[in-house]
Amino acid sequence: MLQTDIFTSEHPSTSPLLQPLPEREKEYSPSSAIGGNYQPFIQAYIDQSKQAHNQIKCIKDLRYGAAERALIDYFPSPKNTNGEAPGLLVFIHGGYWQELSKNESAFLAPAWHAAGFAHAVVGYTLAPQARVGEIMVQCCAALAYLRDEAAQLGHDPNRIVVAGSSAGGYLTAACAADASLNLLGMVPISGIFDLRPLVGTSINDALGMSMKEAAELSALTKSASLVPGVIAWGQIETAAFKQQSKALASHLRANGQACETLEIAGRNHFDVVHELGDPQSALFVATRKLFDRQG
Repeated sequence: MLQTDIFTSEHPSTSPLLQPLPEREKEYSPSSAIGGNYQPFIQAYIDQSKQAHNQIKCIKDLRYGAAERALIDYFPSPKNTNGEAPGLLVFIHGGYWQELSKNESAFLAPAWHAAGFAHAVVGYTLAPQARVGEIMVQCCAALAYLRDEAAQLGHDPNRIVVAGSSAGGYLTAACAADASLNLLGMVPISGIFDLRPLVGTSINDALGMSMKEAAELSALTKSASLVPGVIAWGQIETAAFKQQSKALASHLRANGQACETLEIAGRNHFDVVHELGDPQSALFVATRKLFDRQG
């Protein structure tokens, strides 16, 4: 059984984060909320990302590190706004740190390009070739690269917001705790922020986390350098995923950071991210407002 200090705001007998292994296995399998078949959603990522690459200029495979997958696809802004460098939305993909890549993750680019922003999609080494902590370091390095190369690429280094879905939501929150990155805000979508419930499940087979390592990686213990956030999840999600996002929101607010939460009606773990590519959606509007604040 897990330690009972995980999300102590929940009573141990009712919290899905404290349930025995079979229940945790189901709660942390997001496809269990949609009948098990998530491949159509992955295909949508692939198809829409291909469309984005066909429609918009992209600087592919910018190298930010030595690892094979340490690459960024960068979509320049179509224009400067009032003579000022545009903001940059960075996206970190999910896949339980074990699947997908930047190549299937460019589907947000058209909407943000049309809105006048630059957009970047980060690649990283997958487990088991890299541990979660190493993946986090890679993503921080990618954001540092985008900060340092801002003048050459054409965006404002002081107007960078990072977003990510599922495992990418965790990486988003973990990177946002790095003060040196000077991020303006974060948008974690359907993420996992306390990793301890994964220990013992099949999800951890490739990750190989001990309970100690999972505790040290928790985004809910980082407070010194958090930034304002918009935290979103789908209505059609397991209770554990919803509670993870609510716990992160509580953590931000407890540390004095502004935080907006959005449960998106009719969306599930796999398609809720598309709300960030819809200029009419509440998630898009709330994310764009992050760029208006002063860093």
